Order: sequence, then C-alpha cells, then structure tokens
Amino acid sequence: MTDFQEASAILANAELIHSAETVSAAVNRVAAQITEQLGDKNPLMLCVMNGGVPFAGQLLTQLRFPLDFDALRVTRYGQETSGGALSWHYLPSTPVKGRTVLIVDDILDAGLTLAAIVERLREQGAAACYIAVAADKQKSGEKPLKADFAALSVPDRFVFGYGMDARGKWRNLPAIYAMKEN
Repeated sequence: MTDFQEASAILANAELIHSAETVSAAVNRVAAQITEQLGDKNPLMLCVMNGGVPFAGQLLTQLRFPLDFDALRVTRYGQETSGGALSWHYLPSTPVKGRTVLIVDDILDAGLTLAAIVERLREQGAAACYIAVAADKQKSGEKPLKADFAALSVPDRFVFGYGMDARGKWRNLPAIYAMKEN
C-alpha cells in the first residue's frame, strides 16, 4: 500500500469530531479570550511545531495587539500513535526572560510535553506562561497542567486534522477527526 493509499484509507475510515466551521468558530472565541487577557502585555507567542501551525496561524490573524512570534519543536510521538520520550529539536531564538509567553499547540493530551515546555521556559526566566490549544483531550485522571485557552474538547481517542497528524499525514485538514476504534 502506498503512502497516499494508506492516508486515504485512514481518512475514509475516520469519524468527524468537529467540522471546519466548528473549529473556525472556536478559534474566533479563543482569540477574543486571549485578546481580553493578554492584549496589553506584548506577549511572546510561541508556536509548538509542527502541530501548532494551523491554530497559531489563524490566531495570529485575529489578535489585534502587538506581540512577538517565535517557535519551538518538542515531540513525543514521531510517527507513532502513542507518546514516547521527549525529543527537543529546537528552542525559540527570542529571549523569554521577563516575558509573558503564550504557548500555542495543537492538543493538550496527557500534558507531559507542554509541562516540559513550561518548565524549560520558566527556567529561562519567563515571567508568565499561558497555554492555548486547539484541542483539549478529555482523559480520565489528572494532567500536570491545564490550558488557559482551549478551543475545543475532544474524546480520549486518537484524533487528527487541524495540525494533528495520523502517521505523518492530514495535519492540513480544517476539521478534526478520530480514528475508528477497533
């Protein structure tokens, strides 16, 4: 089976969780919340690559206040459907010392990656760290942190689309899907 055929099969067998219209409306709501809370703080917005790109891009066009933008890349999944060890690929080049930082990511799953990012930024002297996610996965048990801004809630299943991938594909979908449960 080719990559194209495998990716097509994944989408054909997936369940729509949130339509593109629902995602867009949720991003608009979160942008308004962020503006209200951080609009006078000149924050540093950090996009967690690669999954945070669609969410960060849409947010950027709606935040009508001055901010700085940078990115970082930390992964736990790679091509897998369950998380492993943290892999730090790169950190932001913009200094965070004394800054209010808005971390933008695709999903708050178990929270381990985002907790490690916040810890690293605090070690580097960030004055405050806020987390905005496109999707907050509803898991049983405690997460090490909570999102300050969450666009949508998703079930405790493997989800993809809107920045989240399924075996490296479908980050580009404007909607959010879940793989069918076996």
